[in-house]
Amino acid sequence: MYKPFLEFLEKELFKRFSLQPRPIPSGLELKVSERGRNPATIRSWCYQCPELRKIRYTYIDAGEGAQIFNSVIYPSYHYDLPLLGIDFLSFGKVKNLVVLDFQPLFPDEKYQQKYIEPLKFLHDNYPDLAQGLEMKFYDANQYFSKYLLFAKTDPHTVSTRLYEAYQDYLNLYWQMLQQAQPLTDPEDIQRIVKAQKDYDQYSAERDPASGLFSSYFGHEWSEKFLYEFLFEDAVPLAVAK
Repeated sequence: MYKPFLEFLEKELFKRFSLQPRPIPSGLELKVSERGRNPATIRSWCYQCPELRKIRYTYIDAGEGAQIFNSVIYPSYHYDLPLLGIDFLSFGKVKNLVVLDFQPLFPDEKYQQKYIEPLKFLHDNYPDLAQGLEMKFYDANQYFSKYLLFAKTDPHTVSTRLYEAYQDYLNLYWQMLQQAQPLTDPEDIQRIVKAQKDYDQYSAERDPASGLFSSYFGHEWSEKFLYEFLFEDAVPLAVAK
């Protein structure tokens, strides 16, 4: 269901950037589960380039049971841009949940004006995809913008409206990256390093997908996938204590 989205992202990335593969820990790049009635395959890709330090995306194909496409793009530490977050999930083609956002690293007004306000005109074009749903696992004011697309929708809307919005959001993100001025002050760069690490920690502790991964691929593999690939700068709570 979301393969066209993955293919569009790949096409854009390889067209615009000089990508190099970024290592994925052994055993985490591909996994096949025979649990339940619907065999599931999870496959991940990861790249880097001078402008983007980590580009990761993952696809879960469980046939009619589930189709999931997830990606986070982390800018280089020399840029203070938001992260680009993509999370599209469909279960039985009946339950379709989509999230697309520029995920801000800082809440201050100056940062919001610089990187989030430019999203408003796009956000206003897609009111059907901006439903103001309540977030069950996250604080909507932390690492989410007020112009995120967040909706429960149908397959037709996914293939039409969402695909159009997706292209618009990606194009704006590339424009912002192209216009961004690299940071040179070591203190500014360290501030970005900390902010991105804090994002990983926050996300790893709250990501509801960990339960889904466990149901298909087992708890041990899922914990490794969460902390060694998805959010590799996070420290598991048991270790942190």
